[in-house]
Amino acid sequence: MSLQEKITQQLKEAMKAKDTVALESLRAIKSAILLTQTQAGAKALTTDDEIKLVQKLVKQRKDSAEIFRQQDRVDLAEPEEAQIKIMEQFLPEQLDEATIAEIVVTIITKVGASGMQDMGKVMGMASKEMAGRADGKTISSIVRQKLS
Repeated sequence: MSLQEKITQQLKEAMKAKDTVALESLRAIKSAILLTQTQAGAKALTTDDEIKLVQKLVKQRKDSAEIFRQQDRVDLAEPEEAQIKIMEQFLPEQLDEATIAEIVVTIITKVGASGMQDMGKVMGMASKEMAGRADGKTISSIVRQKLS
C-alpha cells in the first residue's frame, strides 16, 4: 500500500471520528504529494521521495513549534506538536543519538577522516546511510562533535 493510499484511508477514518488535528495533518501530507506529482516534468514518487516529503513537513512543524515556544505562544505550539505526532507515523523508526553516533564513528573510520576538513565526506555517507531514519541537523552536530 502506497503512502497516498494510506493517507486516503486514514483521512476517511479521521473524518468519521471528527478528529480535526488528524484531518489537518493528513490533508497537509496529501496536498504536498499532489503538488509534487503535478509539477512540470514530475515523475512518479518513490518511497524515498514520499519519506523525504513527510520529513520536510515534520521539520517545518518542529521549527514552527520551536518558534512559538520561544515566543510563549503555547496555544500555537501545541497544535503543531500534535500534527508532528500524526505525521511521524508515516516515517520509518527514528534512530536515537547513541546509534547515530556509532554509525558516524564507523563512517569516520571507514573514510579515514581526521578533522573538520573531512566533514563533507562523512556527512555525505552518513546522510545516505541514515536517510529517513535520522534528522540531518542531529547527524551534523554529532559529526562535528566527533571530528573536532
